[in-house]
Amino acid sequence: SHLHVLTISRITSFFSFGQSAEIDVVLTDAETRKKAEHKTEDGKKDKYFLFYDGETVAGKVNVTLKNPGKRLEHQGIKIEFVGQIELYYDRGNHHEFVSLVKDLARPGELTQSQTFDFEFTHVEKPYESYTGQNVKLRYFLRATVSRRLNDISKEMDIVVHTLSTYPELNSSIKMEVGIEDCLHIEFEYNKSKYHLKDVIVGKIYFLLVRIKIKHMEIDIIKRETTGTGPSVYHENDTIAKYEIMDGAPVRGESIPIRLFLAGYEMTPTMRDINKKFSVRYYLNLVLIDEEERRYFKQQEITLWRKGDVVRKSMSSQATIGAQRFEGSVSSESALEKAAREDSA
Repeated sequence: SHLHVLTISRITSFFSFGQSAEIDVVLTDAETRKKAEHKTEDGKKDKYFLFYDGETVAGKVNVTLKNPGKRLEHQGIKIEFVGQIELYYDRGNHHEFVSLVKDLARPGELTQSQTFDFEFTHVEKPYESYTGQNVKLRYFLRATVSRRLNDISKEMDIVVHTLSTYPELNSSIKMEVGIEDCLHIEFEYNKSKYHLKDVIVGKIYFLLVRIKIKHMEIDIIKRETTGTGPSVYHENDTIAKYEIMDGAPVRGESIPIRLFLAGYEMTPTMRDINKKFSVRYYLNLVLIDEEERRYFKQQEITLWRKGDVVRKSMSSQATIGAQRFEGSVSSESALEKAAREDSA
């Protein structure tokens, strides 16, 4: 049995369990860079460094040897910047839409702890970070010390927001909903595109009321669509419920609506992101009569993230990135620009 123990201890020291070095990734502007709250997969919220399209990602990789005096042989040290989409029903299969690598050291050995600088210049970050019901889009830095048996690596997530400027074409939404000879309603919302801190202002006109309506509300519905072809998944989520009235409306009545979006957790509208998923928002007008029948009318709205406030403190490279933001929203007019500069 003594022999047995000896053999085990020999094997243990030979494989030296545990990592022989620790890696740490530190951003150059960690002191000043803004952080944003972002939901993780388990529903918790964490704060991450916030980046925009076109901004440089730079910093240091610290490799700290755990046993000073003991050399660390390696097959090279590198850092990657990765943007990837993961569909939950297709676990482990990551779709990378951004993948950049910088080699920090050639194969060799470290005799002491060392720090390596890195810089990814004006990185394209085309999509917004997103954690959904069936899909996750994330950006992260991954530093790796390559070794024969087990690589030592460290990941650091960041959050990316896509910015837009004010959409020039923003027509109001006018719709009629009716059941012949029973009910005729006209409703109007002031815009079809709203920024995330906006207010939906609207009016509902009752032109004909012959059924007893007891309840009426507007819901904001978020629809996440993942997959393609036969394997498309739709996940509907009611984000907000806004009661318009309790009780019966009369003919000729007009009811105002003011729905503040800032209080709800929403993302910008995402259309066909990298051909993998979409996130769309709908206003759903719901009427319930005394016999519990439900009547509803749905209308898509576009949500966008307003960049003007942030842009004052934002670097010029991020501004360029923001202006490059994809087509659903075009650049602001000269008049709006002047107004914005006056108010600043």
